[in-house]
Amino acid sequence: MSEGANIAHAAVAALDEAAQLGDPVCISPMSAWEIGLLAAKGRLTISVSAEAWFERLLATPGMQLTDLTVKTLIVSSFLPGLPPRDPADRIIIATARELGLRIVTRDQTILDYAAQGHVNALMC
Repeated sequence: MSEGANIAHAAVAALDEAAQLGDPVCISPMSAWEIGLLAAKGRLTISVSAEAWFERLLATPGMQLTDLTVKTLIVSSFLPGLPPRDPADRIIIATARELGLRIVTRDQTILDYAAQGHVNALMC
């Protein structure tokens, strides 16, 4: 995957709608960790450091970093159904469930979990 990869039309529409309504687009701190890992492993090609890339993302109007609370971390251990095994995915899911947010992702494991009805997710 590379910087500037295409985003699904439904995801673009959802982001545009949030901007028009003045709703923030919430970003999990775990996403920063995942961006760093992908860049370090060469699975994400970006033109700047992972830290600078994430800082640019957060500087985009309408973007908001969510809190990562102890409660969220604990709740991520008790998700219903058959949640993903990846701890980062579980934390992102727990955050979305607690805050009533929709996850915009390419992660098929999260999308499969959403299809079970346990979290709201949209493929990007």
